[in-house]
Amino acid sequence: MEVADLILILSRLFIGAVGTFFAILLWSQTRDIAWVLVVIGTLISYAEIVFTTLESFGITEIELLTVSGIPVFKILLVNLPILFYTFAFITVISRKRLH
Repeated sequence: MEVADLILILSRLFIGAVGTFFAILLWSQTRDIAWVLVVIGTLISYAEIVFTTLESFGITEIELLTVSGIPVFKILLVNLPILFYTFAFITVISRKRLH
């Protein structure tokens, strides 16, 4: 593994950890569904970073479940954060339209 790859992995882990820390702090202070969805998306995003890191070091394999050669778990980890962010945005937009 090259130094540039290691710096990229470590920076993603560090920045993701900081973001996740503040997301958990926000979660404990709010009960707003839109913010909770953003927090969940952030947590899943960090889980994807951790699993990708572990996979790059050969510690674990994300491709536990494949359907027709498609890694289902990896697809879920990559796409679920965006899905939760989308639901959060829809929640805020629908709330604004009702008022």
